[in-house]
Amino acid sequence: MSNIFLFFLLILLPRSIFAAGGGRWHLLKKSIGISAMHMQLLNDDRVIIYDRTDFGSSNLPLASENCRIDPNDQALQIDCTAHSAEYDSLSNTFRPLTVLTDTWCSSGTTLPNGTLMQTGGFNDGERVVRTFQPSCSGCDWVEFPNKLLDRRWYATNHVLPDGRSIIIGGRRAPNYEFYPKDGTSFSSQLYKLPFLSQTHDPQQENNLYPYVFLHVDGNLFIFANNRAILFDYNNNVIVRTYPTIPGGDPRSYPSTGSAVLLPLKNLELGLNMQFEVLICGGAPLGSYLKALNMGQFLPALKTCARININDHNPSWSLETMPMARVMGDMLILPNEDVIIINGAGSGTAGWELGRDPVLSPVIYHPDNIRGSRFTVQRSTNIPRLYHSSAILLRDGRVVVGGSNPHRTYNFTNVLYPTELSLEAFSPSYLDPTKVEIRPIINVPISGSRIRYGEVIKVKFLIVGSNNLDLIKVTMLRPPFNTHSFSMSQRLLVLTNTKPVKLTGTGQFQVNIMIPGSANIAPPGFYIFFVVHQNVPSKGVWVQLT
Repeated sequence: MSNIFLFFLLILLPRSIFAAGGGRWHLLKKSIGISAMHMQLLNDDRVIIYDRTDFGSSNLPLASENCRIDPNDQALQIDCTAHSAEYDSLSNTFRPLTVLTDTWCSSGTTLPNGTLMQTGGFNDGERVVRTFQPSCSGCDWVEFPNKLLDRRWYATNHVLPDGRSIIIGGRRAPNYEFYPKDGTSFSSQLYKLPFLSQTHDPQQENNLYPYVFLHVDGNLFIFANNRAILFDYNNNVIVRTYPTIPGGDPRSYPSTGSAVLLPLKNLELGLNMQFEVLICGGAPLGSYLKALNMGQFLPALKTCARININDHNPSWSLETMPMARVMGDMLILPNEDVIIINGAGSGTAGWELGRDPVLSPVIYHPDNIRGSRFTVQRSTNIPRLYHSSAILLRDGRVVVGGSNPHRTYNFTNVLYPTELSLEAFSPSYLDPTKVEIRPIINVPISGSRIRYGEVIKVKFLIVGSNNLDLIKVTMLRPPFNTHSFSMSQRLLVLTNTKPVKLTGTGQFQVNIMIPGSANIAPPGFYIFFVVHQNVPSKGVWVQLT
């Protein structure tokens, strides 16, 4: 084929033929018996998944002795089916778990010891704290009633530098509190947050599941509706107010966009490092009421807004995605890219209110120049709409589950049936052609403890040709994912020396510096990755103490 012919072929054929096709999809489980509304990866490579308890039976039976008896349940007072499951990503198996009170639209994060701490829900679950312990054969949920000071439904959790979790907002809860409660007056109080009332749209809300990120100065960046603040939670003071996103359309639930804190780099700069937030998609103002009351499904937003909150005069920069998306999920990949996955092309979050499933993920490349940051990926054939979720595994795959836009499980005679399957999307860095340049970490081993400010030796293999100028080490805190937001998600690009080859071993070594501040990396479990030519290794678990 001549170069001239190829040139004209590239021009004449649809651009999507060349933009699409990255990555691979694999069906993990046709059914796990429940729809994955919430997901969290634990440090034993198991994924805790749960739905809600107030819609009736699931398709995952419990042992008869574990039946849930709940006179407060609005659908089924004696329920012998599970509404939570533990998925073992290493063996591709799952088992039912017993959750007693309603977890509908709840929130969570992990504690420094790896325990999943989950908060709130609906009805009898709205003030409940639940915990799940990793690395424990046969363990189940433990529930602590009345541990929350306000009902937490559609709230957001974020891990703090001292290891506690802050729980912010929720329906009719314009306030925040902390957990665990340590007995001090500070930890045991409820604090008002008027910002959440000010961002509430009448009859539409648009300020639920606010986007929250820990700034490197110890304050919190909080975004709700179309506005953001930097908030000193210790003194209940707004430190800084940011501009409204251009256009003024809402991005928070139920106009559900998604948000990430872009990877933190140049950590040695401390407070002077870039701290950029990216918010993509959502629904125009009024979409919820038009869909609910009139059956009109407006096109979702097609824009992403990006801001460096450390700028002297910060402003939002808008970019255009390849397709509009509402109810999408954004996850940071080990190589610093961001994947945008799941969602709909029109409508909003809510029962039966989304249309036009978006089946193609998009990769966002933060460091590319504007106009070349989006790459469309290969499509799935399973719609993932309201109440779907996504998380990243240690091997670099993205697990996707859920989608139930109905008040009960409904599989027939509906536009989008309840989805009980689990899929995995493998980004192009997992293509078989890249195996030889994919690093293999030998040191540290999974489960190692690391300390603030120490220098760590990372030893790894590369079986094929290498370019040591294209090596970096990243460190990911796996998030809690629900309703298009991944809570406490954080990727650090660690400061490192130039890699060297170790004589006689075939290995390479790079020395990396662990951040010296819990404001940069709150205590807990992280995943180390070595990235070579944009291809990440399989990660190893480390515990930062």
